[in-house]
Amino acid sequence: MEWRGRRESRNIEDRRTSGGGRTTAGVGGGLGLVAIVVVGWFFGIDLSPLLTGGDSGPAPQSGPLAEADREAGQFVSVTLADTEEIWAGVFREQLGETYRPVMLVLYRGVTQSPCGAASGATGPFYCPGDKKVYLDTEFFDTMANELGARGDFAMAYVVAHEVGHHVQDVLGILGQANEIRAQVSQAESNDISVRVELQADCMAGIWARGLRDQFGAVEKGDFEEAVNAARRIGDDTLQRNAGRVPMPESLTHGTSAQRSRWFQIGLASGELGDCDTFSAANP
Repeated sequence: MEWRGRRESRNIEDRRTSGGGRTTAGVGGGLGLVAIVVVGWFFGIDLSPLLTGGDSGPAPQSGPLAEADREAGQFVSVTLADTEEIWAGVFREQLGETYRPVMLVLYRGVTQSPCGAASGATGPFYCPGDKKVYLDTEFFDTMANELGARGDFAMAYVVAHEVGHHVQDVLGILGQANEIRAQVSQAESNDISVRVELQADCMAGIWARGLRDQFGAVEKGDFEEAVNAARRIGDDTLQRNAGRVPMPESLTHGTSAQRSRWFQIGLASGELGDCDTFSAANP
C-alpha cells in the first residue's frame, strides 16, 4: 500500500502524549450495539462492560512517542483521509447526500469513551455515543504476531471496517439494529450483530475498491492481506484459536468465510446496495 507522503486527515484526536486518561460524558441512551473488533474473542475477554461504562483504571503515563508510534499514527491518518474522500464520493454519487467524516482517537494503554474504557483488550471499536473510532496502534502488533494478519493493507482494513460502522450510524442502520436487538431473543440479537459486522466488512471492500480506482495506491498482494485479515478474525477461527469448539449460535461477527466473502463483495461491486446483509437469507 502506497501511503507515505500523502494527505493526512485533520479528524485525528491524538491522546497518546497527553496521558490518555481524559474522562468523557457518561453513557447515553440506546448504546446497546458497540462495534468492537473481535479480538476480545481471541483473549477470551467478556466485552459486555463496554455497553455500560465503568472505571477503566489508572491512566497510562504520558511520554514522547517512539518513531514506530509516530509512523503508525501517520499511517492511520492517511488511511482515514482516504476513507473521507472515498465515502464523500459514494454518498454524493449513490445517495445524493453529504458524508460527515468520523473522528478517530489514537491512544495507548487506556482511555475513556462514552461506551466505556478503551484498552488493548477491547481492540479498535466505534462508539456511537460520541461518533468516534478508538484505536491503540499496538493492536497492529497483535494482528501480526498473535492473529497472523500481517501487512499494512491488513491494518488499513481494520480502520476501514470501523469507519464502516460510522457509515452505518450516519445512515441510521445502527440505531435501527439497536431497537430490534432490544426486543428479540439472544440468538436473534447475535444474528443481527453478525449482519452489522458483515456489512461493515462489505463497506471496507468499497473503500478498498476506491483506494485502487481513485488513488492508485494499491500494490500487489494488498487485497489478499485484507482478505486474510478478515479470515483471521472470523468468530469460528478465533474460537478455535482460543481452544473452543465453534458454536454457531454464539457468533456475533461472522465466520471467517462470511467476513472474507462480504469484503470481496464490496470490493467487486463498490455499490452500497450490494452490502445489504440484512436481506440475505444466509449472509
